[in-house]
Amino acid sequence: MKIALAGAGAFGEKHLDALARIEGVEVVSLIGRTLEATQKVAAKYGIGHVTTELDDALARPEIDAVILATPTQLHASQAIACMNAGKHVQVEIPLADSLADAEAVDDKQRETGLVAMVGHTRRFNPSHQYIHNRIRSGALSVQQMDVQTYFFRRTNINAKGEPRSWTDHLLWHHAAHTVDLFAWQAGPIVEAHAMQGPTHPELGIGMDMSIQLKAESDAICTLSLSFNNDGPLGTFFRYICDNGTFIARYDDLVTGREELVDLTGVAVSSNGIELQDREFVAAIREGREPRASVAQVLPCYRVLGALEAQLTT
Repeated sequence: MKIALAGAGAFGEKHLDALARIEGVEVVSLIGRTLEATQKVAAKYGIGHVTTELDDALARPEIDAVILATPTQLHASQAIACMNAGKHVQVEIPLADSLADAEAVDDKQRETGLVAMVGHTRRFNPSHQYIHNRIRSGALSVQQMDVQTYFFRRTNINAKGEPRSWTDHLLWHHAAHTVDLFAWQAGPIVEAHAMQGPTHPELGIGMDMSIQLKAESDAICTLSLSFNNDGPLGTFFRYICDNGTFIARYDDLVTGREELVDLTGVAVSSNGIELQDREFVAAIREGREPRASVAQVLPCYRVLGALEAQLTT
């Protein structure tokens, strides 16, 4: 399978590392914002075709699929362009930064029948898969999730601390992880509320946010997000269940007493990004809907749209 990757930044390299571990997959085209920087990444990974234009890659008939690790504001239009070109597409989270754009991508997927998947990585981290498997087996149910998403990001920098050309967003990007995960673990969301702190004078975004969710199962979720936190970075999930408490930190899981949970056998890899890319490739090969398909995650974006409406009134 021949894949084009759009986005040669921090997350693009995570995908390149993951794809290198999947048999029968070759990244044959790399698309980036600036040619020189993209060429350096391409040389590192042995990728022959380099361009700054997505259309150049979409015109290549040998390419089967595209992974988009590009700025949030481009996700929806680029995903639609990929499907218009007959390419399967995986778009990094978030699918879009508006409900209308998310629904437009869903419409295009239904029209073309191509595999269209969104990088909701939490569905693939072994830590969260372990909890999900126990929920499905009836061994436990979620009573409450307490989630903290914290960064110190007062300028436009990426996960490697390098400058980038676009502005991140707490609601449409970072909250999307938790809103989707909570629904995946506890059931459909029936109530959602949000509050936002002061807007950054230059970036034009809210730097602190609080979100409360309730599922059909009566489970609740409290999500705190900040770009102002000067401390440990990332997202930490506390599952308070009827049969134990667990804390998930990306691919790792401990009990409420910080006892390490053995995740051996949960998945073929301990890397959530690799598992996500494996699912994308497998869905294409098997001609089926992938986990975290556009259709499956669309309810998350409906909740985000409702929360945005609350914040702007």
